[in-house]
Amino acid sequence: MIESTPLLTQILVALGMGLAGAIVFAAIGLVSGTDETTTLAPLTLLVVLLGVPPAGVFTFFLAGAVAKHMTHAVPTALLGIPGDTMATPLMQDANHLRNLGVPHIALRKMISGAIVAAFCAVPLAVLFAVLLAPFGATITKAAPWIFVAAALVIAYASPGRWASVATLVPFVVVIVALQTLTAKFGVKLSISYFLGIAIGPLIADLFSTLSPVDRPRMQRKEARTFTLAPDVKGWSGYFPNPLKVMDGTQTRWTVTTAAISSATFVFSPVAMTVVLGELVGSRIKHAYHRLTTVLSARNGVTEATYIAEALIPLIAFGLPLSPVAAGPAAPLFNAPPVFTVDAGNGQTHNLHNLLSHWEFLGYGLLAVLLAAIVSYPFAMNYARRAALFVSRRISHEAIVATFVGLILVISVWEGQLLGLLVIVTLGSIGGLLSRVLGFNTGVQFMGYYTAVLTVPALIKLAG
Repeated sequence: MIESTPLLTQILVALGMGLAGAIVFAAIGLVSGTDETTTLAPLTLLVVLLGVPPAGVFTFFLAGAVAKHMTHAVPTALLGIPGDTMATPLMQDANHLRNLGVPHIALRKMISGAIVAAFCAVPLAVLFAVLLAPFGATITKAAPWIFVAAALVIAYASPGRWASVATLVPFVVVIVALQTLTAKFGVKLSISYFLGIAIGPLIADLFSTLSPVDRPRMQRKEARTFTLAPDVKGWSGYFPNPLKVMDGTQTRWTVTTAAISSATFVFSPVAMTVVLGELVGSRIKHAYHRLTTVLSARNGVTEATYIAEALIPLIAFGLPLSPVAAGPAAPLFNAPPVFTVDAGNGQTHNLHNLLSHWEFLGYGLLAVLLAAIVSYPFAMNYARRAALFVSRRISHEAIVATFVGLILVISVWEGQLLGLLVIVTLGSIGGLLSRVLGFNTGVQFMGYYTAVLTVPALIKLAG
């Protein structure tokens, strides 16, 4: 049980953890291919398990998410490789501007759109959550059935469509079978399942390197080369005004799309980024202005959807009923023994119960402010030098190995060899399903909650 702490102490902890999250994930965002679920979720889980007070956990996660979605624009715009999964829909327009010789313009528009959208999304997400909160008790009672319905919706919205929907059943059966196996040895696991799903694509890639059939797909004959345009600074001072970096039209579209994506918390973040970007692009005729405006709006949507999909289910219900809540934000909901979601009745003990609506709003804005102070001026002033340093000096494999080591330690801590077995088994299965069928990690997390909430309810109903 987390004890209450004085308000000043809470604020200082929130300030310190938010600053730490912003710094850590601003740096991680510079490294291409660092997926949010594989990086943000394990470190947030570690913060929870270390006993950090609720305000500190919340600001660490939110500041980290906002900071990462600013700096992921650096490799996307300057190097032509997606910073993470959410940056993928930005690639085409960013590459067009790179080909025009103005990647620095693409970068500035993307980062400025992100910071404006983040400040809009927090109060809007809290507002929508407060409006939905009166239905919280009803939703909590119906949690087992809501999870299976949400799992089906999210599965259909995933890249796999009907294949993902069909794959839900055998995937849930695998989790139930693993639970039964570990229970025979008196071991009850939860974190290991979560981590296995989170690093599934990574485990699948590691297995692929051992396969003569799949290894050629991953082999490279020569090192990848990048071309960086000269850096051009168009402002004075250290902290440029994002409202001056974007013109009036770009600011209006960024705010509008952020507001829309803040309300649609049950849909895929990538899908919302694509759809709203197409909406903006269809309204602007001039080609260059269309590219810069779409990039501003789309990167704003990556911020707004992440914030809304984490905050609305957390504040209104305490249940992970969105792709982000079930994925990268899952430790905010369920991180036994600190945070729990009861499998029997859907009762919760997590940030939903430990922070008030006003605290979510205040600490949420604090997290965004800290991320803005750390990431925005850094990316605007030093992006080119940072991109050069990362591409020349930072080993992607070393970053991956660090997270693998952290995950192995946590799994062995929770369940010894059985915890490790569950991570490898579920990770290899989930990773291959994600690659082959488009059965992504968001759907897999919903499958896990279906296994722990819906299956026991079905068994009880059957008598």
